[in-house]
Amino acid sequence: FNINAGIVRNLVAGCAEACPKACILVISNPVNSTVPIAAEILKQKGVYDPRKLFGVTTLDVCRARTFVAEAKGFDPLKTTVPVVGGHAGTTILPLFSQDKAGAKIPAEQIPDLDAKVQNAGTVVVEKKAGKGSATLSMAFAGARLARVVLAGLSGVETTECAYVESTITDLPYFASKVTFGPEGVKTVHPLGDLSAHEKTRLDAMMPTLKEEIQAGLDYAAVNEFAA
Repeated sequence: FNINAGIVRNLVAGCAEACPKACILVISNPVNSTVPIAAEILKQKGVYDPRKLFGVTTLDVCRARTFVAEAKGFDPLKTTVPVVGGHAGTTILPLFSQDKAGAKIPAEQIPDLDAKVQNAGTVVVEKKAGKGSATLSMAFAGARLARVVLAGLSGVETTECAYVESTITDLPYFASKVTFGPEGVKTVHPLGDLSAHEKTRLDAMMPTLKEEIQAGLDYAAVNEFAA
């Protein structure tokens, strides 16, 4: 935690000095905590704009749509499963019910598929025997969100899930569908209709996400970057 937190802190402080209006995509884990750290550093520098700071959760979306497409024989490029909440463990909440193919998966199969999305990163690490992680797929995910942000900046509004400052729940940061426009975040979309499983999972994971957000805020509070 401290290593990545320190890296994010230093890089964001540099951005605040050199390019204070830049869009910043945070991909360093734990994203649930590093995005709040980045926000606090930008606030300390007096240049925070919530429209221009985003946590990359795109890999969760890619995994969810791929697993659903494999299960139902669909094209993953035509499958869209929103993944909300956060970007670690149980805070990763795929909304299978909001995808045409995902909605057809029997309810009794959803918990296992849900867990598969949550644990996919761990599976990769185990397969590599601790010698690496999901490096290439994470690079793909980062590039995908970067293209979405660039499209928005160029005037082509585009929607993708991202972890941003949010008011759609009681927590200050939350991943959900976000529409990007010329100024960065244009619209943070509400969660929409949830299945019974998704409602239960949402309630269960909120305390964990709250703790991880607070961990980032606590780190930033004792590691201030003087203006």
